[in-house]
Amino acid sequence: MTKVFTLAEVKEHNHAKDCWLVIGGKVYDVTKFLEDHPGGDDVLISSTGKDATDDFEDVGHSTTARSMMDEYYVGDIDASTIPAKVKYTPPKQPHYNQDKTPDFIIKMLQFLVPIVILGLAVGVRIYTKSE
Repeated sequence: MTKVFTLAEVKEHNHAKDCWLVIGGKVYDVTKFLEDHPGGDDVLISSTGKDATDDFEDVGHSTTARSMMDEYYVGDIDASTIPAKVKYTPPKQPHYNQDKTPDFIIKMLQFLVPIVILGLAVGVRIYTKSE
């Protein structure tokens, strides 16, 4: 009969001298494999204390790597102790006005500047034509 561990029990094994991972609902003691891991021991240690299935699958391990896992298997994880994944939703952010100028002033300037330019053009035309 296989041993069933809680996530709290697995979290205790989170350093180089005692390193356990949860992958695909199974618990693996990868302490002996830390030195041989092609990605270095930091990669494995950073995946301790949580469900590392996504981390493992994202890398795209070979069939050889997957078959090696059997020798490090120590038991199963109690799925009820793994927290449910929550989809990240970014917080609502207000409209960002980079120069901090109120929208009213911007709209007024968009209206007044062309009128002032037109007025200056007409004034220059009248002044130069009268001479």
